[in-house]
Amino acid sequence: MSSEAFEHAEAAPEHPAAGALLLCRAEPHAVEPAARLLRERMLLAPAGHEWSVLVPEGKPWVHGDEPVDRVLTGWATALAVGAAWPVLALWWDSDRSGCTLAAGFRRTVEYVWLANGTPVGEDEALRTFAARLGLDPVLDLQSLEALGRPDTGSDARARLLGLLAVLARAGVALPAGLGPGEPADRLRAVARVVPGVREIEWSGWRDAVRAELDVVERGPFGPWLRGPKARALAVAQMAVGLPLAAWAVRRRSGGWAAAGALLLVHGSLGLAYDRVRAADPGPAGG
Repeated sequence: MSSEAFEHAEAAPEHPAAGALLLCRAEPHAVEPAARLLRERMLLAPAGHEWSVLVPEGKPWVHGDEPVDRVLTGWATALAVGAAWPVLALWWDSDRSGCTLAAGFRRTVEYVWLANGTPVGEDEALRTFAARLGLDPVLDLQSLEALGRPDTGSDARARLLGLLAVLARAGVALPAGLGPGEPADRLRAVARVVPGVREIEWSGWRDAVRAELDVVERGPFGPWLRGPKARALAVAQMAVGLPLAAWAVRRRSGGWAAAGALLLVHGSLGLAYDRVRAADPGPAGG
């Protein structure tokens, strides 16, 4: 390296390494089954009342073609689909910092700040954050909207810290040392010594199927898949399907016969599923 290039390298500012956190509005035991489906090594720790934080062990944004924000958006979306709780991804690199909110099948919402703290986003996104996270529509929303206004004294890291201050009123309490601006290696080292931390890793397709079923059952449709409501629905389907199929056979009605058979199949599968899951509950039932 030439002396000129060396001097230039010496003078160049040191940019913070990229890092990321996933905040889930649920306890760790509820987040763990969904997190395993990501097929990524992560550390899962409590992050306040009814909140959990996932710290990635790997850094796919370094070895792949996708930037950190796109990777985190994919993870947050995958976690939130079928879950009854929202996921907030916090991410940062040398140029920007931002947050992405995923909730169920609804469109993800993102807000970004440049490294110097300049907001790059729409106020509507901040209002959506407040609504989907159940924040105070007056006080918390005012604090969020302040993060979307120019402030020469706040850089991107300060903006994310301001967001966490708002979320603290909703119960978020990140363990000491886990915060915006820290490199991924530092976050991982801190997370490993947090009390109650769990290691999340891929454990094969059988456990993945069980984990996916656990996630679905804990979602809004869970009571209709397993339990008293599910059994009642299955019995009702069979009670309707059997006489309907018999009536259709007598009338030689192919359409009604198919409908009756479908109800019978759905009902019998529902009862079988409930019985199998009760006998083999998997990780969630242990």
